[in-house]
Amino acid sequence: MTTRDETRLAISVTGLRKSFGQTTVLDGIDLTVPEGTIFALLGPNGAGKTTAVQIMSTLISADGGEVRVAGHDVSAEPDAVRAAIGVTGQFSAVDNLLTGEENMLLMADLHHLGRREGRRRVAALLDRFDLTADAAKQAAAYSGGMKRRLDLAMTLVGNPRLIFLDEPTTGLDPRSRRTMWQIIRDLVAGGVTIFLTTQYLEEADHLAGRIAVLDHGAIVAEGSAAELKRRVPGGHVRLHFAGARDLDLAARTVGAAARDDEALTLQVPGDGDARSVRDLLNQLAGASVEVDRLSIHTPDLDDVFLALTGQPPAAPPPGPQRPGRPDATPPEARAQKASSR
Repeated sequence: MTTRDETRLAISVTGLRKSFGQTTVLDGIDLTVPEGTIFALLGPNGAGKTTAVQIMSTLISADGGEVRVAGHDVSAEPDAVRAAIGVTGQFSAVDNLLTGEENMLLMADLHHLGRREGRRRVAALLDRFDLTADAAKQAAAYSGGMKRRLDLAMTLVGNPRLIFLDEPTTGLDPRSRRTMWQIIRDLVAGGVTIFLTTQYLEEADHLAGRIAVLDHGAIVAEGSAAELKRRVPGGHVRLHFAGARDLDLAARTVGAAARDDEALTLQVPGDGDARSVRDLLNQLAGASVEVDRLSIHTPDLDDVFLALTGQPPAAPPPGPQRPGRPDATPPEARAQKASSR
């Protein structure tokens, strides 16, 4: 029986462990994801992100720990978990030999929707994802962005409360990525919970309310993007002055700061939060120093990723995918879209 607090969590993970042979992939991780939020799991290749998603979506079993998804234990109640979730992997499960509409109707059939209800839901989703005009085209002719939208629309046929998005914008051009980001925000605004795994830090920065960094099977940091950035040294406030007199007086007042006489700037270490900036300006005002303007510089998530994992983040996604032959996604991947609801 779940408690009242547990029902407010879309995901609760405690002490999750998983090994393959002698290799430990997940080493006792803990995670909580509130309902109606976007949670991002970051990590380099091989960190264990996909394994964690596979366990939470009931695709594979854990070696230890407790995992509850949508209020259900994934080991004891896998069918209830599948009924509540949707999974969109980093490789599209779209069947290139079918049209966009046929892919959607296949999902409706797999969900045992009646003919009328299935067609109604498919039509609504095609319209929502701006695919109606291309619904009769074979999916092989779709661009990468269109395939991603179709893939997510197929996931939504089952009306999931929680969606696992594994590298959702891999291979998309910047415009298609931002379109996908807006779709994700709209889903959350409608009450859906998003669990996002990605190597692209800009994506996590734009979307996620909370972020966890997974490295060598362990959670090495967790917090909001702003909280994680403050953990990395290098943040500073850059003060600009109109003249050398104010610069000299500010340098004597502040003390430890990097001075640039040519640019008439002073770089003061700090994380740039409102209180510290206010205190700094009050200190300068008390010394009759006039600041012309200031700018706040904080480490970005790239700096956080490198500091925590020792590895540079992934490069930005390449350009759009070109239409081509059907992908090599195993047939069971498409069935998983239905069975994992």
